[in-house]
Amino acid sequence: MIISKTPFRVSFFGGGTDYPDYFHTFGGSVVSTTINHYIYVTVKITPLINDYKYRISYSKLEFCNDVEEIQHPVVREVIKLLNITEGLEINIFSDLPAKTGIGSSSSFTVGILNAMHTLFGRNLSKKELALQAIEVEQVILKERVGVQDQLAAAFGGFNHMTFTKDNLEVIPLKFNNRRVLALQSNLLMFYTGVSRFASDILKEQIQNTQEKKVNVELGHIHEMVEKGIEIINNDEANIDNFGTLLHQAWLTKKKLSTTISNAHLDDIYDRAMNAGALGGKLLGAGGGGFFVFYVPLEKQVAVQKALAELKEVIFEFEDEGTSIIYK
Repeated sequence: MIISKTPFRVSFFGGGTDYPDYFHTFGGSVVSTTINHYIYVTVKITPLINDYKYRISYSKLEFCNDVEEIQHPVVREVIKLLNITEGLEINIFSDLPAKTGIGSSSSFTVGILNAMHTLFGRNLSKKELALQAIEVEQVILKERVGVQDQLAAAFGGFNHMTFTKDNLEVIPLKFNNRRVLALQSNLLMFYTGVSRFASDILKEQIQNTQEKKVNVELGHIHEMVEKGIEIINNDEANIDNFGTLLHQAWLTKKKLSTTISNAHLDDIYDRAMNAGALGGKLLGAGGGGFFVFYVPLEKQVAVQKALAELKEVIFEFEDEGTSIIYK
């Protein structure tokens, strides 16, 4: 039996520039970090005496004898892509709910690929796992996804990612430890209670991108990546500027599509800002999921009280990426 552990991510700046419709022409980049909340995937070969070939346990429980009968699309297509003929038992566990903007679907794809390859004695690099996950999601399943989530899940850490038509690169950002801890301690995450399919939220945004209606906004979002890196890199700069930049990024992101926010989500954001947050954003595509806010320490109790009806998620940065924790 193999167990993989793969982290979720928090993306700060550059989201939207990681879609091929944009970066194949203009290039793109993202600053993000993985966090210490994970998705776990166990895989093992089923005994021959079982009366089923595949057992898959997640929010559903599937028993199948033909790979084409498997309802979970990623599980089905990974088995087919890797030409696995043995019967399998697969179990999926997650620290946080799915469809909430933390890159969980790509974390799962990377995690199951890592587990499957390990089960059959293959050792892929983190880059190879990420690229294969992108192939599964973008090419085989034709999902509306970018490329940052798969790279983040595979590599882990606080990274500057750059995207061109010919290359996807992950550059670890090595900040002063005090600077990283200062940023981490000023971030609060809250669950809105709303889950959604990212593909539904992204439909309008991707169409706008393809029609070049949001090139100006995506250009501004792209520029914020370097500004964010400069703020953290410069020990003399006020770390609170990171929060102010997050606010600018959120206002710009909302212009990409009418589905990114709504009155309920705007109310949450406004209450946090009025209580002392300097900026924030919905993670991922928007439409629900998790808000992350930059809040100076002296204002955090006030923000927590203002959003008391929401569940707060405590997190720390992590730098391992996908790993095998049992073999």
